Amino acid sequence: MASPTRLRILRLCLSEALTNKEIAERLGRNPATVLHHVRTLVDTGFLAAGPARRGTRGAREVPYRATGKSWLMDGAGGPGAARDPALAAFLEEVAAVGQEHLESTRLGLRLPAEEVDEFRDRLQALFDEYAGRPMRPAAPRWSVFVGMHPEA
Repeated sequence: MASPTRLRILRLCLSEALTNKEIAERLGRNPATVLHHVRTLVDTGFLAAGPARRGTRGAREVPYRATGKSWLMDGAGGPGAARDPALAAFLEEVAAVGQEHLESTRLGLRLPAEEVDEFRDRLQALFDEYAGRPMRPAAPRWSVFVGMHPEA
């Protein structure tokens, strides 16, 4: 999951099945590169291939859908690690829609360790609540990114 492209593919295929070509078009990427990521996601159980179908020109197309499999990312990655893939995916998505559409809030806190844990738990509970709601395919898509760090 160390790739922003893979995270974006999962978001695209969350509410609808898309072919490799459709995914590549939406991401503005080369279909061969996208196929490498799609195969990795299928091999690891994050995407599932649907029944093959014939495209507009008769070519065989396979639609892929996110399975809903989840993972945890700590964002640290260790010394010398590349940029956090979740952050990179979020920045790519913001760049695609334009910063004028970004709603952001910044909050500085001074909390003891147990209250930081409580804050994290409450945020996670809110994410879990919304993730558990039924998918509404006709509703507009939204992306939420929360980053938290101690101040230097």
